[in-house]
Amino acid sequence: MRKVADCRDMPSESGCTLTISGEEDEVVRAAAEHAASVHQHEDTPELREEIRKHLKQEQLTAH
Repeated sequence: MRKVADCRDMPSESGCTLTISGEEDEVVRAAAEHAASVHQHEDTPELREEIRKHLKQEQLTAH
């Protein structure tokens, strides 16, 4: 089941609008790397757990 991490759901002063979707572990890894490189967070197990808590199920739309 695909998951989504959306920066708009996280506390941020930068107003970042990045959305990442994929398998849960891929999304958590990519979101943690993004948080570290763009938002200057330290990539820790606690950060990854916080990201994991904010993940949503991807909503598929018909084309």
